[in-house]
Amino acid sequence: MYDVKSPYATEFIDNDEVLASMKYADENKNNVELVDKILEKARKENGLSHREASVLLACDIPEKNEEIYSLAKKIKQDYYGNRIVLFAPLYLSNYCVNGCVYCPYHAKNKHIPRKKMTQEEIKQEVIALQDMGHKRLALETGEDPVNNPIEYILESIKTIYSIKHKNGAIRRVNVNIAATTVENYKKLKEAGIGTYILFQETYDKKRYEKLHPTGPKHSYDYHTEAMDRAMQGGIDDVGMGVLYGLSTYRYEFAAQLMHAEHLEAVFGVGPHTISVPRIRRADDIDPSTFKNGIDDDTFAKIVACIRIAVPYTGMIISTRETETMRKRLLDLGISQISGGSKTSVGGYSDPENPEEENTAQFNVEDRRSLDDVIRWLMQMGYVPSFCTACYRAGRVGDRFMEICKEKQIHNFCHPNALLTLKEFLEDYATPKTKEIGNKLIEHELTTLESPEEIKTKTAEYLKRIEKGERDFRF
Repeated sequence: MYDVKSPYATEFIDNDEVLASMKYADENKNNVELVDKILEKARKENGLSHREASVLLACDIPEKNEEIYSLAKKIKQDYYGNRIVLFAPLYLSNYCVNGCVYCPYHAKNKHIPRKKMTQEEIKQEVIALQDMGHKRLALETGEDPVNNPIEYILESIKTIYSIKHKNGAIRRVNVNIAATTVENYKKLKEAGIGTYILFQETYDKKRYEKLHPTGPKHSYDYHTEAMDRAMQGGIDDVGMGVLYGLSTYRYEFAAQLMHAEHLEAVFGVGPHTISVPRIRRADDIDPSTFKNGIDDDTFAKIVACIRIAVPYTGMIISTRETETMRKRLLDLGISQISGGSKTSVGGYSDPENPEEENTAQFNVEDRRSLDDVIRWLMQMGYVPSFCTACYRAGRVGDRFMEICKEKQIHNFCHPNALLTLKEFLEDYATPKTKEIGNKLIEHELTTLESPEEIKTKTAEYLKRIEKGERDFRF
């Protein structure tokens, strides 16, 4: 299955076109007339081609870069407003048969403790996450057909959805597991997952094969074509990402946008999310050995240019980044962040166990609690959201994209964000966070841009949440 050789991936990620786009960008990075023309197109907020966006990324004219950052901020506000969606990763198992040289889960790492959670252990993890206030999880596991078969993943999803603890409930499980078959994607769809997430790691095929020397992930074609199979299997929303630092960032940037263009052209739906992780230190991984690392300023510009090029997509930053960097990127396009995260197997229910920390996939830079992150966001004027209403109301795939591209998604997202924030404040927040949050909600109600009926019901539902009722949504 994994050894399939296919020309398909290299058709939509055309190496020659990527290189030609980079060359075109180099030749035109100081071409003020062309940069202005691209920015004029970008201000229509309908996105850019990979070549056009590559020119903006390469541009080194200071005043034009300021325009790029300002435009990214405006597009983020126009599409997603001041809402920031919260989630947490949940690592089920770190057993893995692959040889990925940048990941401590690689099969040759014999000193990392290997662990696979039982369903009872998963239950305890989910209760710990619910007690923090989380309602949206990203399920993670290594690739191991024996230890982590699809049946284990499906059973775990069923367990996660079944747990109702106090007022807690995980309302949406997004899944980040290895590339698999159309049949298995159909099973994930039937299990009720939200978004299927898979990071390409690198689109440079030669570099990819060198970084994945052994295991099923070695097949560039099979991995790169996974999103097509997922959509063929009925999954409505897919999320992509590259691991910046593995190859040259301008190559990854152009190729990732080509992948987004391909999905939209073939399936009518581009990526629901784009994640922007950078390589981080882990058990036996030293990021300094990778020669393509990027500095903070370059990273910020990548985020801004992705936001301009793919205005409809949700953009995700994890706790790989520091509080300072996360704050900077929120302003430039990020719409989803993790909070209170553990990247170890069993890290939530037993956080003091040093063995659990040794099973981490990468070092966490932002170690604040979820309550701290929520309060921090609100103090900056953002509305933290635990909303999962679109999934449950069927606003997914092309239906979500149609509303989002018309910039009307705020009619649903903003009220739902306020309702789920209110639930968090009532059930989990510290007194200081609750005080700040209630003032923010009161203010947001006065600026709510939704039909009058939704405004009235939002105010009514907020009062009912105070009385103990839960899970109102539009």
